Amino acid sequence: MELIGSPLAATFAHPRSTPSRFLPAISTMASSYKNRIPYYPLPQSASLPWIPNAYYKAAAINPTLAPLSKSCQGLTPSQSLPYVSNRTTLFTRYTPDDWYRSNLTNYKESETSRRNAERLRVDTTRMIQDKHQQTTKTQGESTKNLGVRVNDIGFWKSELLHELDEMIGETNMLTGMKRRLERALAETEAPLQVAQECLLHREKRMGIDLVHDDVEKELLTEVDVIKSCQERMQQFLERVKAQLASNRAAQQELERDLANKQRAHRIDDKCHHLRNTSDGIAYYRGVERVDATISVPESWAKFTDDNILLSQSERAASAKLRDNVEDLLVVTANEMWRQFNAGNVAFTNRIAETADAKSKIQTHLAKTLQEIFQVEMNIEAIRKAIRDKGPPLKVAQTRLDERTRRPDAELCRDPAQLRLVNEVLEIDETIQTLQQRLRDAEDTLQMLVHSKSVLEHDLAIKANSLFIDQEKCMGMRKTFPSTARLLGYL
Repeated sequence: MELIGSPLAATFAHPRSTPSRFLPAISTMASSYKNRIPYYPLPQSASLPWIPNAYYKAAAINPTLAPLSKSCQGLTPSQSLPYVSNRTTLFTRYTPDDWYRSNLTNYKESETSRRNAERLRVDTTRMIQDKHQQTTKTQGESTKNLGVRVNDIGFWKSELLHELDEMIGETNMLTGMKRRLERALAETEAPLQVAQECLLHREKRMGIDLVHDDVEKELLTEVDVIKSCQERMQQFLERVKAQLASNRAAQQELERDLANKQRAHRIDDKCHHLRNTSDGIAYYRGVERVDATISVPESWAKFTDDNILLSQSERAASAKLRDNVEDLLVVTANEMWRQFNAGNVAFTNRIAETADAKSKIQTHLAKTLQEIFQVEMNIEAIRKAIRDKGPPLKVAQTRLDERTRRPDAELCRDPAQLRLVNEVLEIDETIQTLQQRLRDAEDTLQMLVHSKSVLEHDLAIKANSLFIDQEKCMGMRKTFPSTARLLGYL
């Protein structure tokens, strides 16, 4: 035997096998009696890293070996020897009567247990059948209720789908009417700009032609009519936008309700088709105590019905608004066309008047020019006549001057002298008369020239007015948006 603390052989690394002469242990205490030699633990200094600790497991109950402990007092663990029991006397604990009574008691208890077990089995079998029937019935009622619920959800889902289709169609029609109204409103900008440009061009008229005539009145009325139509269109456009927002809000509520209905329909339909053999079923402890419901069947149905009623109300308002917009487009188109035609008629009449005045001015100007030519010829003739009177006057005056040199009594006032004096006076008077006539002719010529200038200026004014009205204004007013454009179709 090797000493404690020395390296152990490999055979001691495992527990020893139990001798075959011992009976198997009936309690955990017997595991401590497999070896008759007491177990002494190794000292702390003995480190055996190669020995697994799992091979040494302490017993649950340690036996008391009082005789062995007394005999081994004062000995070290290495000096103590195995102790062999010297017990030879047997102690009797029970009598045969006790043994029989114990058996009878056990028999009675066994019978009682069997009777109770049999009664429990019968009651359990009946209870299992009753509970199975009750569970099957309850499950059937739940399945039936789920089927009814699925049908209810399907009905409201179909109602929501129908109303949603109607609302989408109405929204699309109102959107189309909005585009028509926007196009019609945009088409009024060109006529308004034309009318304003016509007024601006007519401000460039000159002189007496800068009058507040019928054309200007009609143009101002046309501007007012177009602006009034634009204001009404803009007001209806704002109403259409607000109605579209209401339609989309109602549509969004329908879509959200429909999405919830579809999801609930899928969930309830899945629940309705679940069976005891279905895949995906599992335990969810405590789920029956969770109450996440926020509505009852009455409030649930009323919620969807309110959404549908709101959508129907918005659809009715949208349809009425579309009719009002259609009437507005027709009325505004007729008003603008009527005023446009009135303006064109005023332009036509004014152009005709201006053209007639221009023609008359041209006629008077031609006559004035002819008269100026005649007066100029007359002035030239008068001047020539005055010039022609110069030589006779010179002759007469020269004669008189020469006759003044006659001597003494020869200075006689004879008929020749008188005639020469009369001739000088007559020629001088003639020259004075011709000069006066020349001045009158020149004044007349100046008047004719002034009249010519006035006629030419007036002719230029009329030509300018005619150019503005006929070329510029009527040139811009040749085209007007068609009725289809004013109604917003194009």
